[in-house]
Amino acid sequence: MHNLASAPVDVSSWTARTRVAVIMQRRAIESRWQSEVWEAAGVLAGYEGAAAPRRIVDERDTTQWLYPGFDIVLQRAEAQGYFHNVSTAAPNVFVLWRMEGGRAVPHYVTVSYDEASRWMDGGAQVDSVVMPHAMRGWVREFVERHYQPEPKKRRRPQSFLAPEDRGPSDA
Repeated sequence: MHNLASAPVDVSSWTARTRVAVIMQRRAIESRWQSEVWEAAGVLAGYEGAAAPRRIVDERDTTQWLYPGFDIVLQRAEAQGYFHNVSTAAPNVFVLWRMEGGRAVPHYVTVSYDEASRWMDGGAQVDSVVMPHAMRGWVREFVERHYQPEPKKRRRPQSFLAPEDRGPSDA
């Protein structure tokens, strides 16, 4: 597997948008039903290299393609989804991809756990990859600034309400 080394990423200049590149990987497998499997293998944070997709690894059992030019845009409406992601032990980046011309091609990238869940509920192929360390602080900072958990509402016990004000009975 090829490891792309990159210069340190300066997250202080990031706004609520950053550009990433996605690495898609084909692995040969021994199976009665298929000979290979495609998957997202990683993302490169702050990638500003060439814009065209290109093959970066071409070995007998493994091929990797680099797809640059994806923007991750943090939006206040998705702050809860970002919170769900970065509050885990291992935050992820989620990649929605489709097979095109014999290759897996990424179409969308997000760091919102909730958005990725909606994609999967819709039947899309979504892979998760480890979030680059440089991105974790950026997303956490956005969550700290914009995520406001819904206050828990105390429900008054039904026995203290008049019978006409009570909800449906569980009996």
